Formats: sequence, C-alpha cells, structure tokens
Amino acid sequence: MSILTTVFFLALLVTSGVVLFRRIKFIRTAILLGKPEPRNDQKPTRWKTMGLIAFGQQKMFKRILPAFLHLLIYVAFIIINLEVLEFVIDGLTGSHRFFAPFLGSFYTIAMNIFEFLAFATLVSCVAFLVRRNITKVPRLSMNELKGWPALDANLILIIEIVLMLAILTMNATDQILAQRGVDGYRELGGLLFSTPLQPLFQGMGETALILTERTAWWFHIIGILAFAVYVTYSKHLHIFLAFPNTWYSNLQPKGKMKNMDEVTREVNLMLGLGGDNGNEPSEVSRFGAKDVNDLNWINLMNAFACTECGRCTAECPANITGKKLSPRKIMMDTRDRAEEVTKSLLAGGPGLEDGKSLLGDYITKEEINACTTCNACVEACPVNIDPLSIILELRRYTSMEENSSPAQWNNMFQNIETSFSPWKFAPTDRFRWADELKKKS
Repeated sequence: MSILTTVFFLALLVTSGVVLFRRIKFIRTAILLGKPEPRNDQKPTRWKTMGLIAFGQQKMFKRILPAFLHLLIYVAFIIINLEVLEFVIDGLTGSHRFFAPFLGSFYTIAMNIFEFLAFATLVSCVAFLVRRNITKVPRLSMNELKGWPALDANLILIIEIVLMLAILTMNATDQILAQRGVDGYRELGGLLFSTPLQPLFQGMGETALILTERTAWWFHIIGILAFAVYVTYSKHLHIFLAFPNTWYSNLQPKGKMKNMDEVTREVNLMLGLGGDNGNEPSEVSRFGAKDVNDLNWINLMNAFACTECGRCTAECPANITGKKLSPRKIMMDTRDRAEEVTKSLLAGGPGLEDGKSLLGDYITKEEINACTTCNACVEACPVNIDPLSIILELRRYTSMEENSSPAQWNNMFQNIETSFSPWKFAPTDRFRWADELKKKS
C-alpha cells in the first residue's frame, strides 16, 4: 500500500469518526430534552437484566426461528468486528493480514470462524428479506412502516448481504493469488466458505485478481465505516442503545403506575401529612406530557432504542381488536418529534415553540385513549422499552390540563372523587359481605 493510499485511508477513518461523533452528540442532545429521572437503584439487578436481555437476548426466544437467525447476525456483528481491527491496522500500516504471522495456524481457524459467521449472516438476511417482502409477516407490514421505515429495514439487510459477499470474494481471490506465489499474499491452508467461490475467479489474470481482491477489501472497510454512521440514523441504533436501555429498565412490578409527585405532595398537604420537607412547593409547569420535554429522558432513550420489530403492537389487545393504537407508532412518533425539535434548536430555530406538539400533531387522543394499560407491549419488547409510560403521561395531560378525556371517564373520575366508587352512589354497604362472613365463622 502506497503512502498516498495510507493517507487516504487515514482521512477516511478520521472523517467517519468525526461524522459519527457529531451524530452521537445529536442523539444525546435529543434524549436530554427529557426531564431528569434518577434510576440507579438495584445495580446488581440492573446488570443482570442487561446481561440477560441485551447481551443474552432472552426475550427474543419467545419466537425461536427469527430469534436464532437474529442471534447469528448479532454474534457475527460482535466477532467479525475483530477482523475489522485487522483491516484498520492494515490500512494504517500498509501491511496485509497483519495478525497472520503472530497467530500461525490459529489464524486459519479464526478466518474459518469469520467466514462461517459471514455465511450465516448472509443466509439470515436473505430469510429476513423474504419475511418482510414475500411472506409479509403482518407486524412487519403495518401502516406505520410505510415509506422510509420499510426502506430502512431492507437497506440494512441488503447492505449486510453485500458486505458479507465482499468478505468471501476478498478471501477467495486472496487465496488464488497466494497459491500463484504472488508477493505479499499468504496461503492459509483452506477456507471452508470462500474456497468454493475460487472457480469463479480462476480464469482471471494476476492483475485482475489483485484488482478484485483490493476492490473487495476497500468496499468492505468503506462499507463498515459507512454502516457505522448509517446505523445512528436507522432503527438499528438499538444495536448500541439496547445495553443502556435495558440497564435503565423499570424494575417496578408490572402494573404499578408511577404516581405524579406534584399531586402526591398536594394530597399529603391537604391531609396534613406534610411531604414538602419544609420547602416551599415548586410551581408545577404542566401535569402530564404534551410534548417531548414533558417526558423524562428514559422515555426518549426508549424511543431511540426502538427496533421497530412490532412485537409490542402484535401483542396489543387494542390493536388486535382494530383500534388505532400501535405502541410501536407511539415510540416512532416520539423519536421523530425529538429529532425535529433538536434539529430546530441546533439550527437556531424555534424548537419546542414551533406551534406543534407530540400530542395532537404526532399522536392522537384516539390512540392513547384506546390503551387498556395491560402492559402487554412492555412485556413483549425484546429490549424492555416502555410505551405505556409515555401513553400514561399523555393521558394525564388530557385529563388534568385539558379536561378532555372521554365523557364516560370524566363521570367515573367524578364518582370516585365524591362517592369513593366508580358508580354514582355511596358504597355504604361495600363491606357488609365481610360482616356476614365473620358471623358464619
């Protein structure tokens, strides 16, 4: 590799690093639009949750076949990146297969493992393309996936297929050159998955083979760097965010709703129970959530970690019965609004004062009112995303700020307030059955 080529590679590496850093900084800014939310308790449980769910993909295996194919891609992503390290060193030093002299015969074993994973990834991606575009799994062909989300999913799969083909092509031509004794190429003693491809290139001359091998090498490393940047714009950001997302999971029992601190404080003061620790109660800016800044930062991280797999929507009883609610769409809309506001703020625009809001312009009242708060979406998510907490905050806003909940709900709220019962009569005989039981005993 010439000095000019090395300089070009270094420039490519630095450029992709800068772009990636800026995008990560953007995402961090978007997530921090949310309110503070301390969640650092039960650290051993959090580490265990992250290990089982993010690293071990525990919840994925409720569906064995897609889980197994996904696991192959996941393992390949982790292990093949070790080979990318060699690509980077070769690019910076002008060497070829930098680790081969140090690892000896183990290098061939490692290359066969990489090739197996590359082939497994290729097969898995083809299977996922078939599921999305031919057999059309229902949860992967819903309305919220029309347009860019569907194109994004297909692009990632196609890019991965092409990158894996580049690895196999590079190895096949590399070994032909080594067998011909071309300087700089080393025989590895048989590669199981690229060797069958060698007949495709045997008729080529030395120059053509070198050009093919080098083209595949450059295509793969440029593709990896571009992929790293592209992932941050894609639903595949969950590859990285799954780990913090599961660590900050809500560890409270399913069905336990978080009380509003402001309301709890006011009720305690009314009942003479204190609760303000002697401090003057702070003014409440808003009950519930109307826009992304009313949510907490974990809600927004959930939105960016969403895999758009649709398992939440497929399990949602409201969606199954034909209502408009889709927990996946709730998360996608929250992410889109956070990105829109962040772009506006960084460009010196109006930001949150743009005349739009998450509730109304992105998510409708019909959607959130359809929620049964059953937690099926939370249970189904493979990375512990919590759409229900966002829905509850939006509903609290409509009830407490706008008083625009459905009429039946408002009647129930009023009955509970006046009669301590959902029905419009005092529960004077509510516990009479208990008295009867005492007499019988």
